[in-house]
Amino acid sequence: MRNTTDAIPPGWSYNPASWAQRLPIVGLAILGLAIATYLGLFQLKVVSTVWEPFFGNGSQKILTSATSKILPVPDAILGAFGYLVDAVAGIVGGIRRWRTMPWIVILFGVMVGPLGMISVLLVVLQPVLYDAWCTLCLASAVVSVLMIGPAMDEMLASLQYMKRVKDANGSLWKAFWGYKKVQGNVI
Repeated sequence: MRNTTDAIPPGWSYNPASWAQRLPIVGLAILGLAIATYLGLFQLKVVSTVWEPFFGNGSQKILTSATSKILPVPDAILGAFGYLVDAVAGIVGGIRRWRTMPWIVILFGVMVGPLGMISVLLVVLQPVLYDAWCTLCLASAVVSVLMIGPAMDEMLASLQYMKRVKDANGSLWKAFWGYKKVQGNVI
């Protein structure tokens, strides 16, 4: 088995790509996937009611609102797809993927960050536009926000690696796609 100290990015005290760092994000993504899928099934009229313990008919009001119908696909289904991509991108690669697979780490970060921001925006719109709240929508937003920090750590490690490659006049293209030999001894 290879030494795991080379998996820690230079200047870091821990490895943001370790399984201990990534599995909680993947777990949150799976939870978000379950919530968003359930909400999407309501929007698609596969299930006739939506669970709402706190806000009366708030969930129905939000999930059938004009905002939820802006795109041709229900917003919760898009959210479920986003969570699925987050979960898959979180599982792919080993503990050195910040260096060996920057493309997946950056995809992961790009998916997690905007999904979290969109969730926050949708939560803000609930009381402002519709004078209503949706419990599971709020839960989904919390899940999204909790995923952002840890995912951004790993993305930062990959971007720092890419900068080291650039500073060493290595090929950013090769580094991005994880080629073993980029230039010299850049790590």
